Amino acid sequence: MRQHAFGRLPFTVSDIGFGAWQIGGSWGDVSEADGRAALNAALDAGITFVDTADVYGDGRSERIIADVLAARGGDRPMVATKAGRRLNPHVADGYTRANLEAFIDRSLANLRVDSLDLVQLHCPPTEVLYRQEVFSALDDFRKTGKIRGYGVSVEKVEEALKAIEFPGVASIQIIYNIFRQRPADLFLHEAKRRNIAVIARVPLASGLLSGKITGETAFAADDHRNFNRNGEAFDVGETFAGVPFEVGLLAVEEVRKLVPAGAGMAAFALRWILMNEAVTVVIPGARNAEQAKANAAASDLAPLSADVMAATRDIYDRLIAPHVHQRW
Repeated sequence: MRQHAFGRLPFTVSDIGFGAWQIGGSWGDVSEADGRAALNAALDAGITFVDTADVYGDGRSERIIADVLAARGGDRPMVATKAGRRLNPHVADGYTRANLEAFIDRSLANLRVDSLDLVQLHCPPTEVLYRQEVFSALDDFRKTGKIRGYGVSVEKVEEALKAIEFPGVASIQIIYNIFRQRPADLFLHEAKRRNIAVIARVPLASGLLSGKITGETAFAADDHRNFNRNGEAFDVGETFAGVPFEVGLLAVEEVRKLVPAGAGMAAFALRWILMNEAVTVVIPGARNAEQAKANAAASDLAPLSADVMAATRDIYDRLIAPHVHQRW
């Protein structure tokens, strides 16, 4: 597992991380036991970056992480969490100093730490990115030691470019995968130039790029791939990367032809993301230990050829881009 610096912050992280949304909720029935096993398997494989949020299972994800790390002892991975989505309604005016501090204090308690490694604004309304007072508050929380750094998780490329205008922003979390290639057009270059850490989320397009989903796959009622198909609960881009399900299935079959012998499609899709040197860490989720081990193994795949990279771009341009490129 390759390890490298996390932008300007004093952490060293693996290029494959552990996305802890699935062990919190909204992915069907994932037991706490399976969640603990998945996280332990990821850490055993050398993963040193864990991404969670205060709303994943209303804190369940953060608490599972705290329990696992306490039981393991020894060196801790970098743990990033998020704040803001507890607001109801989720509006820009809710991003006050007092609310942010309350969210941070709750995550400190859930994770059982004195300082958060990284807190990320959790896909805030775009207007928040024009409010200096929000980032001044985060600067103050860093100075007092409640957080060691902060970043922003965004939906749109334009939001990412706006967020990194604030000098204190150390990281951006953004959807980037074979089905969402627009970040590479401009944002990733700019992030690398400014030494901004980039966390690539939804790397498998909610499982589409695992190659295991078919038109007959049934999703549980509490799985966002069932209840958020059209953006009913949150941004539709978080579900199947915003690609219409049937279109995604067609594109998957074309991607499948590019996967080298002996490699799984999920590992191939993760390795594709790591071909861009601006990506600091990619955060696939896992429902169990087997998936976590398979995700970690992607770090060891050989680099993809220029021909394969060009072929994935052709698939994107022909089938996917008309649905997602200008939207996010």
